[in-house]
Amino acid sequence: MQVTIKDIAKVAGVSHTTVSRALRGHPSISAETTRHIQQLAEQMGYVPSAVAQSLHSRQTFTIGMVVTTIADPFLPQVVEGVEKVAQAAGYSVFLMSSHNDPEQELTVVETLQRRRVDAIIVTASRVGSLYGDQLERIQVPIVLINNQENGEFLHSIAVDDVQGARLATEHLIEVGHRRIGFVGLLTRPKSNVHRLLGYQAALEKAGIPQDPDLIFLPPPNDDFQCGELALSLHLKHQVTAVLCYNDITAIGLLTTCRRHQIAVPQDLSIVGFDDIEAAQYVSPPLTTIRQPRLRMGELAMRMILDLLNKKSVRDQLLPGELIVRESTLPIYPN
Repeated sequence: MQVTIKDIAKVAGVSHTTVSRALRGHPSISAETTRHIQQLAEQMGYVPSAVAQSLHSRQTFTIGMVVTTIADPFLPQVVEGVEKVAQAAGYSVFLMSSHNDPEQELTVVETLQRRRVDAIIVTASRVGSLYGDQLERIQVPIVLINNQENGEFLHSIAVDDVQGARLATEHLIEVGHRRIGFVGLLTRPKSNVHRLLGYQAALEKAGIPQDPDLIFLPPPNDDFQCGELALSLHLKHQVTAVLCYNDITAIGLLTTCRRHQIAVPQDLSIVGFDDIEAAQYVSPPLTTIRQPRLRMGELAMRMILDLLNKKSVRDQLLPGELIVRESTLPIYPN
C-alpha cells in the first residue's frame, strides 16, 4: 500500500503537520527533526503527491504542448527538445493535437488552461491575431514555434524562412540552374509567403527573370500529394530544379518522378526544407534546409521557464542550414 504522511507521523511519533512541514524543509522544524523525518520517509518508500504539491505551490509543474498532428515527422526532435529542458526543471509535458485547424487549436489551448497547466507551447500555430482577445484571457505564458499567423502579442521561436529559402535557391543557381520552380503550401500561409520571398530574392539577386508559371501553389491537400501534383512544373514548364515547401512535398515529387521515369537529379534537381529523418534515407538522399528542431524545442521551453520566473524574453529567429545531398546536380548550358 502507498505510504502516507500519517504513516510516517505514526512511526516518528509526531503530528502529520510536523511531517508535512519537515518534508518541505519548513524553517519552523528543527534541522535534526527534518533530517530524521526525511530519512524515515525515504526508508519507508514515501512518494510525494503531485496534487498536494500543486495545491501548496499553486503550480502543477505541467506544460501543455499543442502540435498539428502526431504524424508530422517535423515534430519528434522539437518535442524531444522541450521534454529535455522540462524534465531537467521538474516539469511534465502534456501533448495534444490540433489537426491543423485554428478553431480546434484554440479549443485545445483552452482545455489545457482548464487543466491548470502552468504554460503552453504551440507548434505551427494558426491562431495568431485571429484570437487575440481569447488568448489574452487565458492568463498563462504561451510560446509559439513557427507561428503561422501574424500577431505581436505572443512569444515565439521560429526559423528564418526567408533566409532558408534564399539559401536553397542560391545553391541551385550556383550549380547552373536558371529555370527553378517553387512549390508552396496554402495550409501554411505565413511561412509559405516568407519562403516564396526568399526564393524570389535569390532570383532577383542573380538577375534571373521571375516567371509566375514557375510558382506552383496546389489546392490544399496533404503535403505528399502536393508534391505529386508539382511534377507539372517539369512536364509543362521545363524547369530543371524545384524548391519544395518542405521535405514531405519534395519526397512526393521525387516519388512521382520515379514513377514517370524522370531521373533525379539528372533530369530534375529537387530541394526540400526541414531535414526530417527521412530526407537522408530516400533515394536519392534529399538536399534540404535544416531547421534546428531540437534547439527550437529547447529554446521554447527555456523561454517558458523565464516567463514563469517573471523574466523578460525576446522572440528568436533562427537561421536554416543548407544540407547538400544527392538530389541536386550541377548543370551547365551547351
